[in-house]
Amino acid sequence: MSLTESTCRAALTLCGADLLADPSGALLWPDEGILAVADLHLEKGSAFAARGRMLPPYDTRATLGRLAEIIAMARPARVLCLGDSFHDRRAAERMDPADVQRLRGLTAAVADWVWITGNHDPEPPQGLGGRVVAELSVGPLTFRHEAQPGAVGELSGHLHPAAAVALAGRRVRERCFAHDGAKLILPAFGSFTGGLNVLDAAFDGLLDPDFEVLMTARGRVYRFPCARLSPDRAR
Repeated sequence: MSLTESTCRAALTLCGADLLADPSGALLWPDEGILAVADLHLEKGSAFAARGRMLPPYDTRATLGRLAEIIAMARPARVLCLGDSFHDRRAAERMDPADVQRLRGLTAAVADWVWITGNHDPEPPQGLGGRVVAELSVGPLTFRHEAQPGAVGELSGHLHPAAAVALAGRRVRERCFAHDGAKLILPAFGSFTGGLNVLDAAFDGLLDPDFEVLMTARGRVYRFPCARLSPDRAR
């Protein structure tokens, strides 16, 4: 299957670039052969375990498995990881050897694998393949970790966007892509990453008031205007 072949993806245009939001949380740019993902947070589970919070130690394996599936399906020429790919500076040291080998296999199979630095991984580990940059511009678009107010043609991660809507009498909350035609914030791809409601104050000033979300749920992508969204309930 090529980058463009799927009935479950949602199309959007950003500064003239035709993009596809995939249900996996990956973003595809078919014309450039690009697949972008944000916030893998590999080894988050082992980081929490080291601090006494016991989470199942399989997040890295699950995340790499999902990443391998979308790469095999889309066959991109370039993979861009938009920061916080590793949960901390010692994440690679805690990775299971089998997961290390799988990651090396993924990076070796793609012509250009790019690690964009994030606040959790300002210096991504060496020896896993790929190259490291602070940000990357391709045509009209710039890929970086954190969104910058006023930026145009920007794709970022960092905030782990999620959205909540009322559907058929029940509330649905899922990860989402958030965009306003000038910039786009990708959902977190990692298995243990969760999401922050796009109506949270952390998003203020980053997107136009009439932005829309592309919500990922049940293997499909659903489009909702900002006016349909609801905030999280107060605890």
